[in-house]
Formats: sequence, structure tokens, C-alpha cells
Amino acid sequence: MSFRINTNITAMNAHLNATLNNNELSNSLTRLSSGLRINSSAD
Repeated sequence: MSFRINTNITAMNAHLNATLNNNELSNSLTRLSSGLRINSSAD
């Protein structure tokens, strides 16, 4: 008996891109809402 694991690469890529976009959006909203030019050492 063998098992076959199917992966949906397209869905995995879409999920990765959505996660990255969500992180960037969160960073942008943090910068906008604080009103400061520098919020962290990464800025």
C-alpha cells in the first residue's frame, strides 16, 4: 500500500504572497498611525 501526497503549489504560492502582503500592510499602517517618521530601528 502506498500513499500519495498531493500538494497544490499554486495555492501555496498564493498563500505565501497574501501573507507577505498582509505583513507589509501591517507595517505601513503602523507607520501611518503613529505619526512618527521613525518607529523602529528598521526604519
